[in-house]
Amino acid sequence: MLVAFSVAPTTADESGSVAEAVAAAVRIVKESGLPWELTSMFTTIEGEWDEVMDVVKRATEAVAAVSPRVSLVLKADIRPGHTGQLTAKVERVARLLD
Repeated sequence: MLVAFSVAPTTADESGSVAEAVAAAVRIVKESGLPWELTSMFTTIEGEWDEVMDVVKRATEAVAAVSPRVSLVLKADIRPGHTGQLTAKVERVARLLD
């Protein structure tokens, strides 16, 4: 499964940035060992349901450690029997554009 999620504190630092809290969440994703990708709006991870949801939970908890309220947006592509879709989906579209 692929899960694209965005987790952020509802409060920012003095400059209005939430980058430090987001970096703490992404660090959890990076250390999970699962395939992942960071974009300007979402972090996408690939794996089995339980392992992906565990990472999302821990990333959310990392942000909650610095904010009394947290926003979480999650979108999932659940397709049993398919792996490597983090890159394969993009490659299929790229081939059509060539």
